[in-house]
Amino acid sequence: MPTLERDGVTLHYSIHGKDRDRPPILLTHGFGASSAMWELNLAALANERRVLAWDMRGHGLSHAPEDPEAYGVEQSVGDMLALLDLLEAPEAVIIGMSLGGYLSLAFHARHPRRVRALVLVDTGPGFRRDEPRAQWNAYAERTAAALEREGLGALSHGAETGRHTDARGLIHTARRAMAQHDAHVIESLDRIDVPTLVIVGAQDANFLRAAEYMAQRIQGASMVVLQGAGHAANIDAATGFNAAVREFLAAHE
Repeated sequence: MPTLERDGVTLHYSIHGKDRDRPPILLTHGFGASSAMWELNLAALANERRVLAWDMRGHGLSHAPEDPEAYGVEQSVGDMLALLDLLEAPEAVIIGMSLGGYLSLAFHARHPRRVRALVLVDTGPGFRRDEPRAQWNAYAERTAAALEREGLGALSHGAETGRHTDARGLIHTARRAMAQHDAHVIESLDRIDVPTLVIVGAQDANFLRAAEYMAQRIQGASMVVLQGAGHAANIDAATGFNAAVREFLAAHE
């Protein structure tokens, strides 16, 4: 995989497809995963345009800095911007799953002119109220603590364990990027004016309500519920996911 150096952090990425006439796709994976989670989707998505899949800092083959200050939403959004600049793409289709979906919303909030369309997969926009945000942050802290105790074995999706260099980057990501401190992302939903597709697995109980909320709040958004799929809908129902995204992109070409 090629690499991009940013602020002393080495980011690994891969580029698929060759068509430069259409805006490219930027794929951002979820917490504890890596760009490998898109393996079942790349061929379909890269059929008519370039697709860039990357490993978030602290994940996969990307560098895991020791300094906790090197992690956070702002840092990840900056990484995404640098990757689009690498493609020399004035705008792109931003697709993100779980934490990657939240980061995709944060990216749009900061750089709306760089976004041609959004695809939000098994994700949520954060919280308006302090109480549910505190509950989420407690979950993020429990995740970090489990990784400290058990290492990569604490990951629920064990297939990804071997793709990370160590647990340090995941620990810092849980505390600095998963944890939320304000409502700026959820408050940005009303300002989204690009085509948006919300995808969620029918069995993803933790994010069904969030998906419905985003589809209602984002002007003109459409929503697809993939039957038989859990939290990783793009993997659990890859054929349906690929078809839904391709149909969405064709409709908004």
